[in-house]
Amino acid sequence: MIWIKFCGLRSAADVAAAVLAGANAVGFVTAEGSPRQVSPSEVAGYSAGCSIERFLVTLNQTPDDLLDAVGVAGVTGVQPHGEHSREAATAALQAGLKVLFPIPIGEGAKESVAPPGSMPILDSINPGSGVRFDPTMIPYLPDRFVVAGGLTPENVREVAIDLDPYGVDVSSGIESEPGVKEADLMTRFVEALR
Repeated sequence: MIWIKFCGLRSAADVAAAVLAGANAVGFVTAEGSPRQVSPSEVAGYSAGCSIERFLVTLNQTPDDLLDAVGVAGVTGVQPHGEHSREAATAALQAGLKVLFPIPIGEGAKESVAPPGSMPILDSINPGSGVRFDPTMIPYLPDRFVVAGGLTPENVREVAIDLDPYGVDVSSGIESEPGVKEADLMTRFVEALR
């Protein structure tokens, strides 16, 4: 069965809806300027008692800053983007956390390999934009990987069949507007895969 992560959640109600829909994991964005931004302390409140995996999605955080944020948020994994991402991923793995390591796909993207022990997540060069990447631009397919970028209840089944990923990650595809999740779209997304 395919692993499903709902990302960019901003409330305890979002988390409850994700669990009810059948997601395997949820993600919380701490990047400044994102319409989905939440603080690590908000994450701790939103996901208290949550039984599924919880990921902190960060941008340009040093390993120490990332681990401090994890300590406050109480998550089970991280998805470090931007500057310091490789060092932050390595520190998180050494701390026993799960790591989704972003591999940008598209024009101008640098070829990258995920650190050993992490799960590659293939996404567009503008994560969170809701833009699908061109799968013909993937330089290689790892044995196990997660796909993100422009997924919706309408297209996720086709993407899963075409690429056969370990999992999928969605944010904008389950929103009525940037940062506003919809329980009905979450349910439809899961139903499309199962």
